[in-house]
Amino acid sequence: MTAKFLKRGAVALLGTIAIPAMAAAQETPLSIGMSTTPTTLDPHEDSSAPNNATSRHIWDSLINLTGKSANAPELATQWKAVDPTHWEFKLREGVKFHDGSDFNADDVIASLLRARDKPSQGFAAYTRNIAGVTAKDPYTVVVETKIPDPLLLNSISRIRIISADCKEAPVQDFDNGKCAIGTGAFSFVSYSPGSNLTLKRNDDYFAGPSHWSNVTLRFLPDDGARLASLLSNEVDIIETLPADGMARVESSGNLQVINGQSSRFVYLGMDVSRNDSRFVKAADGSNLGKNPLKDARVRRAMLMSINRPAIVDRVMQKNGTVADQFVADGYAGHSDKVEKVGYDPKAAKALLAEAGYPDGFSLTIHGPSGRYVKDAEVLQAVGQMFTRIGIKTKVEVLPWAMYSDAYAKGDYSVFFGSWGVNSGETTNPTVALVATRDEEKGTGRYNGGGVSDPKIDEVLAKASSTLDEAERKPLLEELSVQTFDNLWLLPMHYENVVLGAKKTVTYTPRGDKYTLAYEVKPAN
Repeated sequence: MTAKFLKRGAVALLGTIAIPAMAAAQETPLSIGMSTTPTTLDPHEDSSAPNNATSRHIWDSLINLTGKSANAPELATQWKAVDPTHWEFKLREGVKFHDGSDFNADDVIASLLRARDKPSQGFAAYTRNIAGVTAKDPYTVVVETKIPDPLLLNSISRIRIISADCKEAPVQDFDNGKCAIGTGAFSFVSYSPGSNLTLKRNDDYFAGPSHWSNVTLRFLPDDGARLASLLSNEVDIIETLPADGMARVESSGNLQVINGQSSRFVYLGMDVSRNDSRFVKAADGSNLGKNPLKDARVRRAMLMSINRPAIVDRVMQKNGTVADQFVADGYAGHSDKVEKVGYDPKAAKALLAEAGYPDGFSLTIHGPSGRYVKDAEVLQAVGQMFTRIGIKTKVEVLPWAMYSDAYAKGDYSVFFGSWGVNSGETTNPTVALVATRDEEKGTGRYNGGGVSDPKIDEVLAKASSTLDEAERKPLLEELSVQTFDNLWLLPMHYENVVLGAKKTVTYTPRGDKYTLAYEVKPAN
């Protein structure tokens, strides 16, 4: 265990962007119906939206990533680039962990290095450029990067700061509450994996106490169960309001629909690395002896067979927008040069024949149930569309807890995935989803298809170390062109944010789709 600094700085440094103080504490509980179940409370084990949103209730970060992806002070009050590879952070003084111990530089060093060095490499996309972390004094930390890193501040915002005393703790010590000790707005009470997390207000929170005396996060991945919990007044707000329940909520006198925009990009990934892919067979079910997914013509035919506008309009009931690349127009890295692939099943059949599969082949596609908007239904629609062009398709959906690690490791031939592009630009999803998997470099952690494109890796390396925005812009756009002209991923859609809630609460949807209890407010 690391002994913490005992000395304290004399003057607290104030951030240039203040964190708003919360309202006076009230004895009012809040219950949230979450659409997905986190896999662990360990905030450094696995970077997924359910895990990261849950952890934010207990732990703070140096930088608060706002709902619009802006960087605001949190445990750090100020920061500056000392030179291209050194960043200095001034820490907030007087902050205490839930167990009463003081927060200081030791905790920051332990947390950033733990996230970087975790065997799971869940946060490698964010920590891969961190060379070292040192303390100038108890409330000043210097982060050294391997190369100039234009996204360091965004990356730092993803890392939760734990107590240095828990830096060697196993995952189970977080799940059982022993190390579920943060500086956040709420403290741990109990955790029942797959069921709920109970929290109580941190009355000593540096930004002021929350409106809610205690919070229950109920994990309800089943759409029907989640909707029923809202209609029966068991919860105050639910994530991912089922489209077929919107009319019932809107017609209710005490409920409301809350809409917003998200940055979540949804795609189909494919095994493009193996010569014999496990879930691809010949049309008659026999061994095919080769992997058709490695052929760009086959990937293009598959995308051409998917009527994405109809899926968004009918299956998702307009709770999404058709996507052709990582980010929509207006975001850094969106390129007008990316070729749009339209719905054309007749041309798709011809392209399959040209690629040497006039009789098609058989395929099993995998995805989660209850993780994305209408995920199981979307996959069933995709499977039917593949079948119509000769790719006889079976669909298998699994609970997120079973699916999440398997797809990231590359266990499937075709899989349903998504990425919240909360950095607002294209290096972030490229590092995680498309870059060649390299644990030492921290790239490709969620590259479940085994993509390895030297051109993408080359452009990514340049974009990731270029600080000048004018020089960086064409590199970001080239990442989009190389990824989607080659169809290393089949783009599906961007999700919208749709929540259901009692009229007694208000909430502003976030771009990352997180539902955070301390951002839920009483209606009056």
